[in-house]
Amino acid sequence: MRNSRFIREIGAVLASLVLLGGSHAEEESGSKPEQPAGLESDTLSADDLAFFESKIRPVLVEKCYKCHAADSEKIKGGLVLDTREGIRMGGDSGHAVVPGNLAESLLVAALHYKDEDLEMPPKERLSDEVIADFEEWVLMGAPDPRDGKATFVSSELDIDRGREFWAYKAPERTDAPEVKNSAWPESEIDRYVLAKLEEHHLAPAGDADRRTLIRRIYFDLIGFPPTPEEVEEFVKDPDPDAYRKVVDGLLKMDQFGERWGRHWLDVARYAESSGKENNITFPHAWRYRDYVIDSFNEDKPYNKFLTEQIAGDLLPYEEYSEQAEYLVATGFLAMGPKSLNQQNPRQFKADLVDEQIDTVTRAILGTTVACARCHDHKFDPIPTTDYYAMAGIFGSTDTYYGTVGTQGNRRSSDLLYLAGVDESLIVDDDLTPDQMKNMREELDRVNEERRELFQKVREAQRSGSANENQVANFQQVQRLNSRAAIIQSRLDSVDENGKANPYAMGVWETDYTRDAAVLIRGEIEKISDTVPRGFVQVLCEPGEHKIQSRQDSGRLELAEWIASADNPLTARVMVNRLWHHLFGRGIVPSVDNFGSTGQRPSHPELLDHLALRFVDLDWSIKDMIREIMLSRTYRMTSDFDEESYAADPENTWHWRMSKRRLDAEAIRDAMLSVSGNLDYGRPKGSLVAQAGDGNVGRNVNEQTLARLGNYRSVYLPIVRDLVPEALDLFDFAEPSLVTGSRENTNVPSQALYLMNNPFVIQQSEALAWQLTRGEQRGPELLDKAFNLAFSRPPTEEEARKTKAFFDRFVAAAVEEGYRNDEAGYLALTSYCQTLLAGAEFRYLN
Repeated sequence: MRNSRFIREIGAVLASLVLLGGSHAEEESGSKPEQPAGLESDTLSADDLAFFESKIRPVLVEKCYKCHAADSEKIKGGLVLDTREGIRMGGDSGHAVVPGNLAESLLVAALHYKDEDLEMPPKERLSDEVIADFEEWVLMGAPDPRDGKATFVSSELDIDRGREFWAYKAPERTDAPEVKNSAWPESEIDRYVLAKLEEHHLAPAGDADRRTLIRRIYFDLIGFPPTPEEVEEFVKDPDPDAYRKVVDGLLKMDQFGERWGRHWLDVARYAESSGKENNITFPHAWRYRDYVIDSFNEDKPYNKFLTEQIAGDLLPYEEYSEQAEYLVATGFLAMGPKSLNQQNPRQFKADLVDEQIDTVTRAILGTTVACARCHDHKFDPIPTTDYYAMAGIFGSTDTYYGTVGTQGNRRSSDLLYLAGVDESLIVDDDLTPDQMKNMREELDRVNEERRELFQKVREAQRSGSANENQVANFQQVQRLNSRAAIIQSRLDSVDENGKANPYAMGVWETDYTRDAAVLIRGEIEKISDTVPRGFVQVLCEPGEHKIQSRQDSGRLELAEWIASADNPLTARVMVNRLWHHLFGRGIVPSVDNFGSTGQRPSHPELLDHLALRFVDLDWSIKDMIREIMLSRTYRMTSDFDEESYAADPENTWHWRMSKRRLDAEAIRDAMLSVSGNLDYGRPKGSLVAQAGDGNVGRNVNEQTLARLGNYRSVYLPIVRDLVPEALDLFDFAEPSLVTGSRENTNVPSQALYLMNNPFVIQQSEALAWQLTRGEQRGPELLDKAFNLAFSRPPTEEEARKTKAFFDRFVAAAVEEGYRNDEAGYLALTSYCQTLLAGAEFRYLN
């Protein structure tokens, strides 16, 4: 689609073939071109060694080492030429030497002075004879005896001792403990919980009544309340399996994926813009959102779900539609915030890789590996070399997030083309022939104008006569560059007939993989040892942390290692997330941090039991949720007990079900549901996709995104620094961070929103109108309102106070000149708003 620097400089034809499906044989096999093998010091022939020492090394020393050696005062362009690894790794512009490949060896291009921005040495061109020597050397395989080993990266961490920490040991299978009150448990989960209660001299609370229970399971599984009819059916159902039937029915609903997919999107830091200093839209992010929702609805095994997100581009496939799904899944790695105005491409890449490492390890492993970027982890047994072992994996991966190269965006990017996508899944963004013709004509005019202005600027620079007019000309050139990029991007978004093309954010394996060098204190100019690509040692058996294949990045191996039943953390972290969302608190409360600075598990044996059970259930999220919800522990009442509270105020040992405030999405969706306004469909794309490429705050703003509609909240536009008010006020997850546990606040701004916001008032009016459509009047109408809002009828005291409220309100309104029917409707609307703004509506018992 858009011309990225990568595609311009490193094989445009090959990249387009791979990305656009032109190389059918490679796509079918999932293979990648082999990296030309460089000749290492232990395989050099005498002739190879003599050629390098006589023809190549002297030139490098004399002409290059001053600016491009490890001991240079400042390494220019991030390029180190005094080691074999450094010369092959390259610098800011890409690989300096690709053994056997002249076209992709930027050093050769620089020696030829083909690009005025890429000329080496900068002060004088080398002779044709010397350049020919370098070309011959590259074609020979770039034989190089220099090992470039540094000596100042060391670690005093004791990895073997670190493996003794509880989280890094494999889950242990144990029998459920014996308990004194053997009549209470109905499952193994209950026995683990009751054993802890008895150990702390506590007793479990009673069972929740059916009205409380059905409201709880509806919100927990699908995110909005049951209808009064559904409540009554469950309350009156004599079947002993009535509860089980309701749980099973809700697990099968599409709304389950919308509810639980949103939990994962919190962890995946899903957003539709880059954030940071220059916030640019991600118009294609919505495909990843829909992929997550569909995966939860399909009950895709969690290990497969993870593998697709980390290495979907490397998985074999039979149909293009299957490949498209896998590519969309890798949007997980592309979704993070980005400093798109970063001048230094090496710094940008380092920060991008760091964000990917942080997200993968915290979201899936509950481990803060990114803390080892600048030094050994201060608290966990993770040396900085482990960080750079993973950095080599992600550094050998190209990330496609799809932003246009405009002013303030130095780090533009392509997107991945999706072959075989159903047309119904392509956002209707076609161009007519006339629109395409007009845009091409405008592009020609813009290009001609910027060429003329740029020529004036260059002439003024050469003559030394630059003035304010020339500065203005240069600024206008930049604006024209932005305009040309936007037009070209729009034209590239459709095919030759103007039909919109399907694109996605995601990642793709680089053509040439490489290990990463340790950066001292994380500074890109201070390069040390190169570390073989691999995994976090403390989570592996001794000696098994390195990737097996050296021909690819190792990302698929990483995904398989993470998604393995042998990984001590993956299953534990996920079942803890499930427990957190069902009980309001994880067995490990610090759900994103299982390290030494995190909190210890309250029920370690139960956590291990759940982790092993999760694997036994073939990593089925639905089956795991079902098993937890069918436990008696989940079905307890939330009633207060003074003695139990005094002994365990945080409810750490689960003597009752904790009361929980609904999250932002559930509050909004519940209002829409009870008012009858909720649209249960799925919108095509998103408002950000409709707005297209743009800069948040300029051509994309609150007005652009104001048409929220009545779809479920999971489909609202999530633009960094511009989250919808209905979500932001009620502690929505920060979309730039891995967020497994949201904050839970109770602040005046929330009350003001519920009292004055037009959305809340509209839903109150809709609820009042819905109530008056039926034949109910007086007490019956009040009863229906309570059942819609709270899934229960009013108490006698509530009924008495409500009648008094209506009497006073109507009398006051009539005195102001309203008719009785008008006054009654106003009273009902105000009353409905009171219900929607009430604490009981926002809390789950």
